[in-house]
Amino acid sequence: MLLPLVGVIVGLALLAYAADQFVIGAARLAVRWNIPGVVVGAVIIGFGTSAPEMVVSGLAANQGLLDVGVGNIIGSNIANLSLVLGSAAIVTPMVVTDPVPRRELPIALFGMLLFAVFVQNGLTVTEGVVLLLGMVAALSWILYSSRDDDSDLEREVGEFLDTGESVRLGVEIPRTALGLVGTVAAAQMLIVSATEIADILGLAGGFVGLTIVAIGTSLPELATTIQAARKREADLILGNLLGSNIFNSFGVGGIAAVLGPGQLEDPTLAGLATVLMIAVGLLTGLFLLTRRRLDRLEGALLLAGYVIALPFLR
Repeated sequence: MLLPLVGVIVGLALLAYAADQFVIGAARLAVRWNIPGVVVGAVIIGFGTSAPEMVVSGLAANQGLLDVGVGNIIGSNIANLSLVLGSAAIVTPMVVTDPVPRRELPIALFGMLLFAVFVQNGLTVTEGVVLLLGMVAALSWILYSSRDDDSDLEREVGEFLDTGESVRLGVEIPRTALGLVGTVAAAQMLIVSATEIADILGLAGGFVGLTIVAIGTSLPELATTIQAARKREADLILGNLLGSNIFNSFGVGGIAAVLGPGQLEDPTLAGLATVLMIAVGLLTGLFLLTRRRLDRLEGALLLAGYVIALPFLR
């Protein structure tokens, strides 16, 4: 028991650090190569922080652990809009001025709903292809609709990355490459260790994916969000979290379905877990669209909801 526990702790720590370095390096290289700030914010930072989910769920599904992969996707989507967003709102109330909520929130909600429908009877390769095509369509729409109206987001991306006058390729290229390699290695360590603990304690693979693995793969989003919250960059926070959920539902879900199609063994994944995922998405949307802000009380409600719901997902 001790060795798998150490493996989980080391895997989580390495996953958080390596994924963070991968995102920072990739984003700075994009700025260096004159890629528009809106693309960096909406795509590279938003989707890049989902690299752990993609690697973990892809590897798990390919190794016949589809429950762990699906649980990771659902659990990460829930954690992003409750644990992570709630924590950020507690750090600093967020006033939303950017068009991110009205543009990306509907896509994120649709993606979560479509993924929830697909997992009711397991996942097939065909469903995986549909999800991946949905990812392409969502990305195309985000880039098209954000070409003229994201000056605030572009400014916040520059402040967040803090690139200064120049980006050193000799630093950022190795950072990005090593970050990606470290993410893959940490993901494999986390999967092996977490499944060993599940076997020892008699826990379902879906529960492990929803909790231990999902929290671990959401650490990059949490780190990025808390850092952005301290700088009061609400638009970047929402773009990051909604972009992450879009990529989780469409991209990561599609990859898991293509690499490891099959039936789910844990009924909680297709039942309570998916209901909770949609409910958290709708509640977040209600908070954001009615008042264009998220205060500390609403953040505390989201965070408390996450903590209260965890025991029922077993």
